[in-house]
Amino acid sequence: MTETLYIKLEQNISIQEPSIVLGHIAQMWCKDKTILSKCKALKLTNISEKKGRFLYSIFDIVELIQKNYPDVEVENLGETDFIIEYGLDQKGNRIWEWIRVGIMSVIIFLGAAFAIMTFNNDVAVSDVFQKVYQLVTGESSNGFTLIEIGYSVGLPAGILVFYNHFSKKKATSDPTPLEVEMRLYEQDLNTTIIKNEERRTRKGDEYRCG
Repeated sequence: MTETLYIKLEQNISIQEPSIVLGHIAQMWCKDKTILSKCKALKLTNISEKKGRFLYSIFDIVELIQKNYPDVEVENLGETDFIIEYGLDQKGNRIWEWIRVGIMSVIIFLGAAFAIMTFNNDVAVSDVFQKVYQLVTGESSNGFTLIEIGYSVGLPAGILVFYNHFSKKKATSDPTPLEVEMRLYEQDLNTTIIKNEERRTRKGDEYRCG
């Protein structure tokens, strides 16, 4: 009797054990719990390298399951190609990590400050503030009025509130714009790695055939 095994894979899977079994990298479900347990225990590969990214396909998993259990029909509900990351998320030297974070923070701060200054200069924000201050108070602005101070404080405060990344309290459970951009970057990175590996493998096959 044929049993259907449902399997779901993520695009990027991080592991720390060199011996990879299907239960470590995939969500699996089958009506027959005995078959489910046996399929989860199947070994996909044993990584001999210290760390790296490794590309696999759903065909590798189907072939492995069919080889051991020919009567099991595999239904894929996830990714067709996926990346296994081994040993890449291990924490390194904490001091060096803080140094890198500090350097990047300074670079980002200076770049953002330069962008804001050039924008203010292009649209002549200082001239607008002076005219508004003169219209409201009837006096000339010296460049250090409540308008300039409020703008200087409100600009970074508005950015922090908009991105809402440093506060634990959130008005909603929706991800912040920064989290969305990070997930999009991660998805694009995974897709690029998969495509590059596919092209490299394809070129290698063409070279061997030639």
